[in-house]
Amino acid sequence: MALYLEHFGLNEAPFRITPHTEFFYDGADRGATLEGLMYAILHDEGIVKLSGEIGSGKTTLCRVLMERLPAEVETVFLANPSYSRAEILHAIAEELGRPPTDGPAASALRDLQGHLIELYGRGRRVVVLIDEAHAMPDETLEQVRLLSNLESSRHKLLQIVLFGQPELDQSLAKASMRQLKDRITHSFRTRPLAEDEVAKYVAFRMRAAGYRGADVFSPAAIGAIARHSSGLTRRINVLCDKSLLAAFAANTRSVTPRHVRAAVADSEFAPLSAAQPRLARAAAAIALFALGAAVAAGTLWLMQERAPEPLPVAAPAPRTPPVEEIKPPVAAEPAPAPPNPIAVPLAQEQLRRFAGYGAGANRLLRERLAATRERLLSEPDASFSIELFFTENSDAARTERFLVRARELVPLAELYVIPVDAGSRYFLRVVYGAYADRAAAAEAARRLPPKYQNAFQFVLRSFGELRSAI
Repeated sequence: MALYLEHFGLNEAPFRITPHTEFFYDGADRGATLEGLMYAILHDEGIVKLSGEIGSGKTTLCRVLMERLPAEVETVFLANPSYSRAEILHAIAEELGRPPTDGPAASALRDLQGHLIELYGRGRRVVVLIDEAHAMPDETLEQVRLLSNLESSRHKLLQIVLFGQPELDQSLAKASMRQLKDRITHSFRTRPLAEDEVAKYVAFRMRAAGYRGADVFSPAAIGAIARHSSGLTRRINVLCDKSLLAAFAANTRSVTPRHVRAAVADSEFAPLSAAQPRLARAAAAIALFALGAAVAAGTLWLMQERAPEPLPVAAPAPRTPPVEEIKPPVAAEPAPAPPNPIAVPLAQEQLRRFAGYGAGANRLLRERLAATRERLLSEPDASFSIELFFTENSDAARTERFLVRARELVPLAELYVIPVDAGSRYFLRVVYGAYADRAAAAEAARRLPPKYQNAFQFVLRSFGELRSAI
C-alpha cells in the first residue's frame, strides 16, 4: 500500500501500473475506441486490430472490453504470443471448455469449428482477444487468418481482435502477410496523450482513488510529467506515483516540478522510437486521432458499418448497440393514421430541396425516399411519427445498409427517410410510422424491438414539424 494515501486523503493508490478497469479513463479517444471495438465485435466485422506503443493503454482497453461485452459473448483471452499453429487452436478450445488434446492443427481446427457451430446454435458468440500479437510467429498469424474463415451462412463463428505494439503493423506489412492484412476490417491505435489530456487523466485517476480537493499536481508539474512520459499512460502512472511519494517525503500536499524531477531521476525508461516523441508533440497540435465530444459521437462510429448516429442537437447520442439477435423480434405493425381527405402539399422550394438529395443506385433508399415524399404530401400536420435518429452522415450507401438491416426488425414500409438541406450538404432524418396523435406514437415506440430501444433515443415529431425542417 502506498505510503502517501492518508497524507493525500486517498482510498487507494491512484497510479498503479497494472490494468485496473475501475480506473479506465475514457477521454483522449479511449472511450470512442472502446465503443468502436465493441461495435466491430458485435457486428461481424472480421479481424480487428489495435496497435500502440508500449504503455499506451492497450491491455487496459482489452480488460475493459472483456468486462463490458454482453453476457452472451464468450471471451477467450490469449496472453501467450509464442503459440504454434496447433497450440493456439488447442488453447482456444480449452478456454471454451473443450478437453485438452494433442492432435494436429487440421484435426484441432475441425473440432473447434464443430464446437463453435454448437455455441452459435445456442445463441452464443465467441471473441478471441490476442494480446502481444506483435510477438506471434508468422505461421501462427497465418492460423489466425484461417480461423477468421469459420462462419455460418450469415455470421462469423469467431471474432478476433489483435492487440500489439507497432511491430505488429510491420509484421502485417510483409508480402507473406497480405492475405491476413486484407482480412483486417478495422484498425485502431492508442496514441500518446497531449499535455492538456495528461492533466485531465491525472485528475481523473486521483478522484477515482477517492481524492476530494484542489488539484495536487501543479500545471508546471503536469507539463514536466507530459514531457518526460512522452504522453504514455504507464509512464505517467510511474512518474505520478513517485512524485506523490516525493511530495509526501517533503511533507507537502502539492506536487511541483522539483518532485517530478526526483521521480524522473528514479525512473529508467527505455528510449522510444524516433517517431514516438514527434507523435506525442503532434497530438497536441493536430489531435491526430482525438475525437472530442462531437467527433466521438460521429466520426469514429460513422467509420463503422452501423446506422448513422444522431447529432447532439437533435437527440442524445445513442448507446452502444446490443448484440444482434439471431431471431430478431418483429415490431407490431403501427396503426395507420386516419385517412386525410385534405392534402397538405409541400412548398415548391421544399420539393426542390427534397429532390436534391440523390439515392444513386441504392434501390431500397430510392423506394423509401419516394414513399416518404408521398407521406409528407398527404399526412396532416397534427399526425406524429417516431424519429429514430438525425445524422449529418448522408452517405447513401450507408443508409442503404441501414435499411437492409432494418427490414429484419421492422416493416420497411413504415420507415421514412427525410433529407434536410443544410446548405452545402444534406443531413438525414429517419422516422418510423404515422400516428393520429402523440399518445399513439408514444405507445408504438414502446413496441419497437429491444435493439432499437437500446440503440436510439426516440423523439416524437409532428408531420408539421418534419415538413417545416426540410
